[in-house]
Amino acid sequence: MKKPILRAVLANTDSLTLHWADGRISEFAAIWLLDNQPQQRDAHSGQRLIDVADIPSAPKIRSASMHLGIVKVHWESEPHITTFDVGWFAAQLDAPFEHVPRQSWLGGSLDAMHDFAWLSLPQAEEQAAGRSRWLTRLLSDGIAFLSDVPATDNAILEAMSFVGRVAETNYGLVFDVRSVAQPENLAFSDLGLGLHTDNPYREPVPGFQALHMLIAAPDGGESLFADGVALAEHLRHSEPEAFERLTRTPVPFRYQAKDADLYAERPLIQLSCDGAVTSVHYNNRSIAPLLLSLEETPAFYGAYRRFALLLRDPKFQLKFLLRGGDLVVFDNQRVLHGRTPFSSAKQARHVRGCYLTRDSVYSESALLRRRFSAMAPTCD
Repeated sequence: MKKPILRAVLANTDSLTLHWADGRISEFAAIWLLDNQPQQRDAHSGQRLIDVADIPSAPKIRSASMHLGIVKVHWESEPHITTFDVGWFAAQLDAPFEHVPRQSWLGGSLDAMHDFAWLSLPQAEEQAAGRSRWLTRLLSDGIAFLSDVPATDNAILEAMSFVGRVAETNYGLVFDVRSVAQPENLAFSDLGLGLHTDNPYREPVPGFQALHMLIAAPDGGESLFADGVALAEHLRHSEPEAFERLTRTPVPFRYQAKDADLYAERPLIQLSCDGAVTSVHYNNRSIAPLLLSLEETPAFYGAYRRFALLLRDPKFQLKFLLRGGDLVVFDNQRVLHGRTPFSSAKQARHVRGCYLTRDSVYSESALLRRRFSAMAPTCD
């Protein structure tokens, strides 16, 4: 990899302009330079030692020079000279963090066995490079699969040790999805479940979810998945008013049981500051009565119903029968999941699940990518 070459440094009172050999020009404001000066960072942790309140509100640059790969900045009112490595400036031209781009998908046209990442548990345990590729696909597609996971009580926790940190809820570290008499949650019944995201009534909403098939039903009990980002974008382009309504209407979600009373409000479709879809929160079983005005109610329900109908469209659904020993991990704030009905009277269906914190999954993937990036050969 070629080292960046800096051709010229031009100092203005309020900014620094850098001219690179490849023709790029970069500009840095004086206050930004003073806030990011390397001399004001801890040598061990790299964390900043000063606060923005410690620097002048309008610092002025007197002059700047470059020598042997070092840029020196002289200030009008600051007694010290700030030095920056040219390589550090070059690094600022790229994204500060390597984000894995999302790949949206339509389920009806895909095959779970061939179009998504699969890895056997022994491979995941033994091959760091394979884990890295699998985690990258998980972040990109929002869903990935493991096979050959033993049907034992702690197998899901052992498997998740290389994926992320398991989050404990009122269900404990793990929960068992199987039919029981008088279930507190309809997931613990034979009923089919429409596409949904889990636990939108929690703060924070679980980031990722893992489901391990211990005993598969002989008939029924197929898993359903859909890419909520693709669904939301489809709605944005086909019915922009409905999309807008679902992004700005706070929806109350509530869950009550003998050992939990949980409540949170969030829109069904959540956006980033630049308008991109960041997450989808949809769970018809736990939506509490909305407190909308008489005038707002018809418009919201029209948009809400339109989104619900999209969830039933087979072209958005990925249907797959998890076999005993299969485990699926998916982004619970992006991928909706459900199942077809089954009969536990014929054979007990048993799935064990857990939730993982969002940041820990992204961190695990980033650490592996950093590890293999450091091992990659470089050239000047």
